[in-house]
Amino acid sequence: MTISKSKYALALIFLLFVSHPDSFARHQNSQSTKNQTTFKRILFFGNSLTAGYGLDMSLAFPNLIQQKIDSLGWHFVAVNAGLSGETSAGGYRRIDWLLRQPVAVLVLELGGNDALRGIDLTVTKRNLQGIINKTRDKYPDVKIVIAGMLVPPNFGQTYARQFRDLFPALAETNQAYLIPFLLAGVGGSPQLNQPDGIHPTAKGHRIIAENVWQVLRPVLEKMNPIEKSATESTESH
Repeated sequence: MTISKSKYALALIFLLFVSHPDSFARHQNSQSTKNQTTFKRILFFGNSLTAGYGLDMSLAFPNLIQQKIDSLGWHFVAVNAGLSGETSAGGYRRIDWLLRQPVAVLVLELGGNDALRGIDLTVTKRNLQGIINKTRDKYPDVKIVIAGMLVPPNFGQTYARQFRDLFPALAETNQAYLIPFLLAGVGGSPQLNQPDGIHPTAKGHRIIAENVWQVLRPVLEKMNPIEKSATESTESH
């Protein structure tokens, strides 16, 4: 996808906007009716992209993923732990609290704000690795999905390349699954962003959900006991 520098910069600036930290608590309350001993938790851990800044949380891509899961009758619950403005360092500090409940899948969407603030990418990588380590130390069987991100060329070709390569390198090191570019088909498109030109619209989030689902669905298929049971039954006949 080709995006102009100015449009692409706008597509990323939204990561710096004011946070709404109560969103996770609201989502937790909305999921209280699901049996946590039966439903495996998918923790969407990120910044304003995950939080769905400017939209009702029901329109953010983690909730759209939940709708896809529910339509298949699978026993997973998507938890939106997005926090606008979050950096990798903030995520590293925050993850412990979120790990108090079991996590079956971690969808890690952080790092964009680090790049916009010019943070040394070795620090970003260390923080993201730390989040993965903490999650796996507590839940060894957790599946990790890493959301790739890009920065515009005006950050410098070397920095932009190193930032782009950070995510696939993390995925390879940790045998994790990779979403190559979370904003594919959305970043820089006026029709898919809100009037301020920087926050994805509901339609934009639907495209992001498809980007995530392409990677996440095969992971969940392997984990879902109902799907596995049905497959084994079919094969036995």
